[in-house]
Amino acid sequence: MRAAIAAESAGIPSVSIVCDGFVGQATATARGLGYDGLPLAVTVGHVDAQSVEELERNFVESTVDQIINGLTSTDPTPDSESSEPSAVEVVCRGTIDDINQRFLSEGWSDGNPIIPPTLDRVERFLDGSGHDPWKTLGVAPSSGRDLTVWSVAVNAVMAGCRPEHLPILLALTEILADPAYGSEHSGNTTGADAVIVLGGPNVGALGFNFGPGVMREGAHANTSVARWLRLYLRNVLGFRTDEHDKATFGNPTRPVLVEDGGCLAEIGWRSLAAQLGAHGNEINSSDMSSSDDVVSMARTNSGTLIGSVFGSTPDEVLPYLANGLARVTAWDLTHVYGLGTEQYQPLLVVSPLIARLFGRAGWGLDRVQAALFTHARIPAETFENFIGSWTNLTAGRRTLTDLVSEGALPAVFAESDDPRRMVPIVTRPEQLLVTVSGDPTRANAYALSNDGPHGWWTAKQIDHTPASDLVCNIGGECSPID
Repeated sequence: MRAAIAAESAGIPSVSIVCDGFVGQATATARGLGYDGLPLAVTVGHVDAQSVEELERNFVESTVDQIINGLTSTDPTPDSESSEPSAVEVVCRGTIDDINQRFLSEGWSDGNPIIPPTLDRVERFLDGSGHDPWKTLGVAPSSGRDLTVWSVAVNAVMAGCRPEHLPILLALTEILADPAYGSEHSGNTTGADAVIVLGGPNVGALGFNFGPGVMREGAHANTSVARWLRLYLRNVLGFRTDEHDKATFGNPTRPVLVEDGGCLAEIGWRSLAAQLGAHGNEINSSDMSSSDDVVSMARTNSGTLIGSVFGSTPDEVLPYLANGLARVTAWDLTHVYGLGTEQYQPLLVVSPLIARLFGRAGWGLDRVQAALFTHARIPAETFENFIGSWTNLTAGRRTLTDLVSEGALPAVFAESDDPRRMVPIVTRPEQLLVTVSGDPTRANAYALSNDGPHGWWTAKQIDHTPASDLVCNIGGECSPID
């Protein structure tokens, strides 16, 4: 789509070829990028499930005519007038059952009951925040809709968030608007879903759980903020099955994962946001202080429990933790080489009990990451299968030794030509992210793979101070609105 839009912008007619089942997404993407009615040609069936002969026959018999028609048609561009209700329009009246049924039928809810976002409720949610309701934080690349403070508040009321959560929601909206995160990929077919990681000194006072059951529903703050993200992706960014959400299976919404800041400080480990800032992931760690709350987010493909970790020394527990990182990593390796370059950053969450084991032994975070890098390895031939013969996402079928000789991967991937040699799952130790959360009396860990550039780790600082958008000076003139 980006290539077609670049051509159209230069005055060159284009036709975008899309797979069967992606017409709705392509239409919405074009609209979000300002080109409603961009010509499309649809291939028959899924290209991965056809032989070359079938693919060529279907393309000639069906798709070619669509391409010709798209390039030669003189029909006017379809009217892009929206039939969506306005921001303050009353769309439904009745009992709470009536309202929930209407929201279900329109696709405005996640399938669970919502709190009706009445004008009064939304206004009360924003009351005292100082934010201009119509301030725009960005534009959704997937839908073309403005990401406004008002729309954040509407979905926050629906999700059951509390007003004190607004600064966190605004920071998350900034992540969605950040091109580095790539929110337009939030509905890809493999169904990765966002994991929100929250850290800072105020998380406990805001009601967030970072102890037992941290990744389970039940803590209102963790659950409602995560639900807000799902509703906002659906209602504002357009990630519904009839539009942008093409997940084959999908993942359930994950409650917000909150770091145990006290344990991190005790053992001297950096927070996740500081790890990201330390090697250039959108936030400057030198600007952060211990009084800052920060929210980080990435899209994760899958996770695996590393249960009942046994051992009393780092050397005893490290192989088990590293094995979990290796087990959760598979086709994601195309983000090490292929779909992305050095853009795979899995996350290891360890319980405070395990973290303190490292702390007592004097292991800093850098040493832990270096040891995980040494142990979290898979056979070279398995790596090559994931980026080669088992996928069409990576051009060619080059070996790791070939890629090293071309400078595409570091030398550690070609220390010999033995196909069974063990190679790392990332290119540098610091790409193995580590944080602390969960029950402080249990020896468990959890590993999450991530979706590389389809939801790149991005962090934003949270500003809890009231905004000055609506502040007027003594002369009666209001401050300018962004």
